[in-house]
Amino acid sequence: MIDFFTKSDRRGTAWFAILFALVFVLGGLELALADRKYGLFTGGFGQSQAVDTFAERLIFLVGYISSITMLITGIWWIIVRVFRSKRSWPPVFLLITIVGGGYILLLALTFQLHQYFSDTMSFALMANLGGGSLTDALLFVSNEIFIGIAALAIGLAFYIFLFRWLSRKFPVRSTDPVWPAQGRLFIGLFFSTLLLAVTVPSVSIDVHNGLNRTLAWGLFTQAANTVTDFDRDGYGWVSTMPDRYPFDGSRYPLALDVPDNGIDEDGYGGDLQLVEMTAQQPIRLIEGNRPNLIVIVMESARYDTIGKRINGKPVAPNLEAIAKSGSIIAPVFSHVGFTTASLKSLFSGALQPETGSPSLFRELKSSGYEISVFSGQPEDFGGISKTVGMRENADIFIDGEKLKDLRAFSNAAQGSILIDESHLLDAFAQEYAKPSDWAQPQFIYFNFQSPHFPYFHEGMPLTLTDRALPRSEISPKNREALQRTYWNAVNYSDQKLGELVSRLKQDGVWDNSVVVITGDHGEDLFEDGLLGHGHNINYRQYGTFLVTNRPGVTADGPIGLSDYRSIILSLLQGKKPHVAEKPVLMMIGDLDRPTQIGIAEGGTRLTSLRLDTGEACLVEQNRCANADGLTGRFKDRVDRLIRVWGSARWQNRSEKPRD
Repeated sequence: MIDFFTKSDRRGTAWFAILFALVFVLGGLELALADRKYGLFTGGFGQSQAVDTFAERLIFLVGYISSITMLITGIWWIIVRVFRSKRSWPPVFLLITIVGGGYILLLALTFQLHQYFSDTMSFALMANLGGGSLTDALLFVSNEIFIGIAALAIGLAFYIFLFRWLSRKFPVRSTDPVWPAQGRLFIGLFFSTLLLAVTVPSVSIDVHNGLNRTLAWGLFTQAANTVTDFDRDGYGWVSTMPDRYPFDGSRYPLALDVPDNGIDEDGYGGDLQLVEMTAQQPIRLIEGNRPNLIVIVMESARYDTIGKRINGKPVAPNLEAIAKSGSIIAPVFSHVGFTTASLKSLFSGALQPETGSPSLFRELKSSGYEISVFSGQPEDFGGISKTVGMRENADIFIDGEKLKDLRAFSNAAQGSILIDESHLLDAFAQEYAKPSDWAQPQFIYFNFQSPHFPYFHEGMPLTLTDRALPRSEISPKNREALQRTYWNAVNYSDQKLGELVSRLKQDGVWDNSVVVITGDHGEDLFEDGLLGHGHNINYRQYGTFLVTNRPGVTADGPIGLSDYRSIILSLLQGKKPHVAEKPVLMMIGDLDRPTQIGIAEGGTRLTSLRLDTGEACLVEQNRCANADGLTGRFKDRVDRLIRVWGSARWQNRSEKPRD
């Protein structure tokens, strides 16, 4: 009996040594990665809320160690209870491989994802990549997913083989001492972590946001949030956005703030004070002289395309020539930073249009225009066509779905269908082969897709780079090669734009056509460590340009894609459009449930606010701080941003049809 307890004590000591080693190794690895990526302890742009004082670091370490120790202890309890394996080496083997291997795998996946995207990336934003479909977004990256699944399957097979081999080599005997289950320790750690999760947000928002960037704490708080969501409004005491009124279902983060009722329903900026918002204009008919309208959208074309030089060569010489004789406004801002939402705003003149609402397609059809669509993407993607009435009003409808046999990539995702511009121009030449094809006023929409990720496809000439970077090599370390590949793709679209312009002039319709060229959003190319669009509000991801062959288009401040419809209708009526100064609202996610909001205002002012962390930024100054402690002009800008966002939500609610 004495010998048994002696061995048991040794087993307990050994278990705590294993626990300490796992916490030390996994914790050290995660915190080093988090500091390198987010500046968790050292700060930097995009992370003003660093855990950088002694008190903050002490609280952080207590919370972090409590959560990761609880996770390891909980998995250990499951192993010894569910697997009924309490003796010898199997429990330790399972603990080290499941916790150690699994945690490292999750860390690798998380930080690999955030290597390309900001940490605002979520399932909802991934679905935006798929035009509203998470399935389509996953299909878009199916090659990478397949490789990952194959590697995981091979690893799992090896794991099973190794376990069986060890079982034969070192069989478990009934005389082996029993490992302690540590159930009481797990319960104690659970309640201590819960207490910390509830109290930390009120003690230090920096520590709260820092802990939310770690895996064990994040997994625990997601579960604890559900438990503490007493009023069932989706937010609990330990949510990323904590519910300050846990027993009032009308007050919670992202609740619709009712203006001037003395109550701050959403917890941002006090009770909502409405600011004037531009309403979506009703359908306007074009009468009298009706010039042609030709709209060309260049996918992912950044605001700095015009004037960009690579080794002294202009990226977009044809675009620059049109801008020189006509008009240019840059940057122009996408409101959401994704293709589907951007095109809906462009054609409808609304921030978030309802299906069937006024649009260029509907009003120009009613004005006697013939409508043609030549698009390198499927225009039903994400409900674009249905929302703005594209297919139902088009006389000629040729898009990526119709030409899918000519697609540049074999991927099965609808959002990955990309048709080379040359095929679109061939279809255009065939449909407009005779002068009589221009007898009636025409509205022609082109969508050029070559600058879309991965920025190169077979048949694209290499004019601005010696070698296109393959998709498999896209990473921050190959940033310069990636940027040259992207600008080469923009240059290719510009070449095709030049061919289209030559054809319009050859057919004698250029002078009687309003031509508008734009991007749908911008693109980050690892300039600040991020890739893509729609997941970080800045000039590169949200900024594009408006170029038209008609001179005199001006604006007092920045404009958004929702301003295009009004500008285009004015040009078609022979007027010189002028857009009065107003803030341009941007979001990451849906208008009602964004993770980040921002506004662009006069000059170069761009203000952003992360609703999940409370971090506000003056983007043009690379300056960030917690929104709760702001003063002066910084506070004024953030308060104005909140009012603009709240007013847009209220307007959107008021304009929605009632059942």
